[in-house]
Amino acid sequence: MVSNSNHLLLEEPLRMSSILEPSKPNFFPALTKIVGTLGPKSRSVEAISGCLQAGMSVARFDFSWGDAEFHQESLENLRVAIKSTKKLCALMLDTVGPELQVVNKTEHPISLKENSTVILTPDQDKEATSNLLPINFTGLSEAVKTGDTIFIGQYLFTGSETTSVWLEVTEVKGKDVVCLIKNSATLAGSLYTLHVSQIRIELPTLTDKDKEVIRTWGVRNNIDFLSLSYTRCAEDIKLAREFLSTLGDLNQTLIFAKIDNVEGMTHFDEILEAADGIILSRGNLGIDLPPEKVFMFQKEAVHKCNMAGKPAVVTRVVDSMADNLRPTRAEATDVANAVLDGSDAILLGAETLRGLYPVETISVVRKICAEAEKVYNQNLYFKKTVKFVGEPMSHLESIASSAVRAAIKCRLLAKYRPTMPVISVVVPRVKTNQLRWTFTGAFEARQSLIVRGLFPMLADPRHPSESTSATSESILKVALEHGKASGLIQTHDRVVVFQKIGDASVVKIIELDQ
Repeated sequence: MVSNSNHLLLEEPLRMSSILEPSKPNFFPALTKIVGTLGPKSRSVEAISGCLQAGMSVARFDFSWGDAEFHQESLENLRVAIKSTKKLCALMLDTVGPELQVVNKTEHPISLKENSTVILTPDQDKEATSNLLPINFTGLSEAVKTGDTIFIGQYLFTGSETTSVWLEVTEVKGKDVVCLIKNSATLAGSLYTLHVSQIRIELPTLTDKDKEVIRTWGVRNNIDFLSLSYTRCAEDIKLAREFLSTLGDLNQTLIFAKIDNVEGMTHFDEILEAADGIILSRGNLGIDLPPEKVFMFQKEAVHKCNMAGKPAVVTRVVDSMADNLRPTRAEATDVANAVLDGSDAILLGAETLRGLYPVETISVVRKICAEAEKVYNQNLYFKKTVKFVGEPMSHLESIASSAVRAAIKCRLLAKYRPTMPVISVVVPRVKTNQLRWTFTGAFEARQSLIVRGLFPMLADPRHPSESTSATSESILKVALEHGKASGLIQTHDRVVVFQKIGDASVVKIIELDQ
């Protein structure tokens, strides 16, 4: 085996005919995880069941549209689907953030003609027309100047010239902004997102509306992940974490910084240090950054996430599948390259939210991920990660890198990208303070569902709480039986096991004799 590039491992010589050979069935279809956004086309029990079977492990609820009642109905359907399919699935709440929106109360389609003029006004009482678009922000006229670029679209700028429009500011008149339309487009629906390229909008990252949604819907449903839209600096993460800490069990919720613009990119290192994971929102980034620069940021950002041992999630990969059963060749290659870059998960937005083929989309993306994983140069990646960490290693890094397949913290183990799946056994704990009972462990199990190669199982909570040798052997037995029953582990297979017994860390290799 030789490395043809930094990230690709191919046989030498590669037989082109071998590419056509059917893929061998695997217990885990792909190590890379898939986040699916539930929407009108993907919220029935039948559709969600299909998405879970196809490979979705995290369900995203996008509060940029739809009310809490709508999302609650989707979530109840998800719970039914989880029970029927017996597939674990985590919950992600995606905030609106300082998102500017055009409001079309009549919901009539609006046609905008190239080289015509349109006025953006903060007066939401006015009706949206081809010449006048009401917006939900009063400070736009103070934020922009002549020559600035504004983009408007319903689904975060697919790039389609028929559904999104490119404007150039020509004049500021009081609170109104006059713009030249650069391309003809038809805006359909009640709400469109407005994005001002490389201009800071003076609104809080976590808005009052976002807080209310989290305080009610988020608390009610014990969300596993908070996707913080338009994260611009580490302080945004800090404020969000302080807010979650006041909401009971949500102090366990992980915060993923969504990088949507140049400001977030500029402060990426400090954001990464503060956040639990990163979502590269390429739809908005592709507007704020020149197209030729997006790939460079993606590769550098994913690499930094890998070295920090924090999940990296990439969005906007198969836009064309919103309307078609097959991705374009470029999109299929893009998915594979995201995996080869080191992404933990692929996030599907419009593709499953409004797309006609949500189940097929997830299935296709999963298959591409699995093929890319086969040629992922794990050995080179492992060496680079160890070199990056340097010496002397911390106790955790030392165990994780030495065992590669086992560590004190499973997320740290997954950092080193072993080629086979890592099963993390989470033992739930039932506690009481004589006023109420609490159940811990479910958060940790579900939050593994966004980390590449990490697959959780919940053990019986009746295991003794003491970290003793007998307890550890009991839990190990449960894990091995689960592996055998599911077909993951076969007789005579070697299994690398890490156990924490008291303060001691034990790594061992066992061979199944039956």
